Amino acid sequence: MSATLLDPGNDYVFKRLFADAPVLLADLISAVRHDCPPVHEVQVLNPRIEPADPYGKYIVLDLLDLLARDAAGRHYNVEIQVRRCRDHSERAAYYLASTLAGQLERGQGYAELPGAVGIHLLDFSLYPLPQSGQ
Repeated sequence: MSATLLDPGNDYVFKRLFADAPVLLADLISAVRHDCPPVHEVQVLNPRIEPADPYGKYIVLDLLDLLARDAAGRHYNVEIQVRRCRDHSERAAYYLASTLAGQLERGQGYAELPGAVGIHLLDFSLYPLPQSGQ
């Protein structure tokens, strides 16, 4: 009897794989950012980013709002996207800004902000490929 492998491109499988085995997420981030210090600590946080007011934007990150910290204290948002969405770049920027904004506490200066990195594994080309002959 052969085992059927689950597709890691499936959102649910991707979430379970990396949320249940944080060491795999740390290895993934370190592999993608091979020229940076390796990630040593991974925490999975609440998947929801609540708006500051009732008229704000409410989002749920695709990969459970993963918070990974490297040696410099940077935070990482990791997601997989298999279907093309028209506003992916804008959405990615919003997710990253939300991740970045949540790092400072009252009284901390902006110079203390360690930074945030978005890693988006896409199953499509984000930018149109040039036509042949151009």
